Amino acid sequence: MGSESLTYLLIGVLIFGFLVPKILEYLQVSMPLQQVPPILAEYLNEAKLLESKAYQKDNFKFKGITSSFTFLLTLIFITQGWFGEIDIWIGGFGFSPLVSSLLFFGLVFVVSDILSLPFDYYSTFVIEEKYGFNKTTLRTFFSDKLKAYLLSLLVGGGLLLVFLWLIHSMGPNFWWQFWMVAVLFMVVVNVGYTAWILPFFNTLTPLAEGEVRDKLLQYAAKVNFPVKHIFVMDGSRRSAKANAFFSGFGKQKKVVLYDTLLEQHPPEELVAVLAHEIGHYKKKHLKWGMLVSVLEVGLLLFLLGQVVFSENMSLALGGTSLSIPLNIIGFTMLFVPLSMVLGIGMNWMSRMHEFEADHYAKETFGGKPLAEALKTISVKSLSAIHLHPWYVFVNYSHPPLLQRLERLEN
Repeated sequence: MGSESLTYLLIGVLIFGFLVPKILEYLQVSMPLQQVPPILAEYLNEAKLLESKAYQKDNFKFKGITSSFTFLLTLIFITQGWFGEIDIWIGGFGFSPLVSSLLFFGLVFVVSDILSLPFDYYSTFVIEEKYGFNKTTLRTFFSDKLKAYLLSLLVGGGLLLVFLWLIHSMGPNFWWQFWMVAVLFMVVVNVGYTAWILPFFNTLTPLAEGEVRDKLLQYAAKVNFPVKHIFVMDGSRRSAKANAFFSGFGKQKKVVLYDTLLEQHPPEELVAVLAHEIGHYKKKHLKWGMLVSVLEVGLLLFLLGQVVFSENMSLALGGTSLSIPLNIIGFTMLFVPLSMVLGIGMNWMSRMHEFEADHYAKETFGGKPLAEALKTISVKSLSAIHLHPWYVFVNYSHPPLLQRLERLEN
């Protein structure tokens, strides 16, 4: 395909990637307001339902502005050849191709983050604040930004250096070599996330002795789930929303509970939430998820290998000769439709896994306490109750609340 045809293809894919999510979001936010479902009558009233709808609409409008800004800016960069001009400008300093590539992506990252900063601020301190979710201070907000920069420089920069070095040094064979690096990195992150990365942003403290800890450990022992530590994370520093998760392999598993979760739920519901998470482990969902992610990364790198040395792709983005950074940018745009398809498949698998984990919790502990916990979490976080099926099909990694409750309580 010639460079001019590739330019038109990139523009077409860009438009597709912009319109499809917007149409789905419009279908969801346009869903008519319905009555409170009887199954949620004790937790939800009409006023709360109206507030949830308002929250959805505010986010829809805000996302429309941010995505339109990104779309128009990217469209201008493609049609005016600005990606190529940046690449030519950096190349004029006379650095090696590897260093020039690093500078290109470093510049793109910094500029993108600076441009997104006002939107991040508005989302946190206006929308989330309006609905009572934001607990972040300005100091924490900017501190998180600086920490994210440092982490991106050390971890992301290191991975990017290896990635670009393999491309420049190994040629078309780079894809399977970096695939092995990426797999190793995924395993290390899974094992060390709560020990190395999470404490960089949050404080983890051991769950205090008492009824909650005793019940959690008793249940874990009952189902033969090896728990090394149970931590409480200060999620309330940033948001009023609640969550829980565990990480690690083998006997190094660590359960992490948000402090907001402890505040909002009685011990029985907390055990039910843990039972659900253990269900993912017992049903081998984490291993399946890891396997699918590994295969997806391999496919991504293989396809990139077919494009990364294409001179026409570089010309399509305004370059004057073959450019690795330009080809990587072009590939990320072309990958959008396939990424959507893969995402739909991943979300379908995830929804099935959620049902299975719910069933495991119901069989080993009880369906009612988990149902009560889900009701509280959904209502307090203003989650949408009535959902458009196409929006769920494409975007939802968890089944809709009403479907989960029906299976748990029947």
